[in-house]
Amino acid sequence: MTSTATPPALEGWTLGDHTDDEGTTHPTYRRGSGPGVVVIHEIPGITPQVAAFAQEVVDAGFTVVMPHLFGTPGRGMSPAHVAQAFRQVCVSREFTKLATGETTPVAGWLRSLARTLHAELGGPGVGALGMCFTGGFALAMMVDDSVAAPVLCQPSAPFPVGKARAADLNLSPDDLATVKRRAAGGCSVLGLQFAKDPATGTRFDTLDRELGEAFLRVDLPGVGHSTVTMQRQQVAVDRVLGFFGEKLRD
Repeated sequence: MTSTATPPALEGWTLGDHTDDEGTTHPTYRRGSGPGVVVIHEIPGITPQVAAFAQEVVDAGFTVVMPHLFGTPGRGMSPAHVAQAFRQVCVSREFTKLATGETTPVAGWLRSLARTLHAELGGPGVGALGMCFTGGFALAMMVDDSVAAPVLCQPSAPFPVGKARAADLNLSPDDLATVKRRAAGGCSVLGLQFAKDPATGTRFDTLDRELGEAFLRVDLPGVGHSTVTMQRQQVAVDRVLGFFGEKLRD
C-alpha cells in the first residue's frame, strides 16, 4: 500500500496517476518542463538514487514522469526492499520473468503513458528510459511512434538463465519487427551497460545484430550494474542527457 506522505526523496514531485484504455492504473510522479521523458525505475523501486537521476533529467530541461510499478516510492535500497519488489514482480501478470520471445504486458500501459505525454507536450516525441529489470521496457515502448528516444540501461529481463534468455530482448516477433522498422527509419536506440555485468547477458550482441548502426552501444569499463544510479557513471549520465537533447528538441 502506498503511503499518502511524500517521502523526502520525492519532495517537489507531483503525485498523479495514469489509466490506459484497458482500465489499468498506476501512480506517477512528475516534475519539470520541456520535452517529455518517462523514467522507469529499477528493482526495488523509485529509490533515492533513481529519484536523483530523474532530477538530473529535469535539471537538463525535460518534463519527467516516473511510473510507480512496484516497491515503495522513496525507500532506499535494502535486502528487505528488494525482496518486497521481487515478490510483487513474481506474482504480477504485468511482467514477464523467464519467457522468451514475449513482450512484457505492462508495455501496453507504458505506451499509453508515452502517447498521452506526447499529445500534451508535442515535439518530435518523448524519451523512455528503463533500467535493470525494466531496461527492455523502453525498447517495447518504441513500438509506439510517440517514443523518439529509447534508452536501455543494463536490461536484465528475462532473467539470464541459459543462453536463450541471456540473448532475448523481451519482445514478441511482431514487436521486434516494428522496432527494426523504426530503427531503419532513423529512430536510434541507446544502450548502456558495464562490460562485465553478467545480469545483462548477451542482449547487446543481439541488438547489434538486429538493429545495426541504429543501436548506440555504450560498454562501461569494469564491474558494476546500475549505470545511472547505484554505480552512477558521469559518462553514462552525460550520454543519456545528450541523446535526449538531440532526439527530443525541435
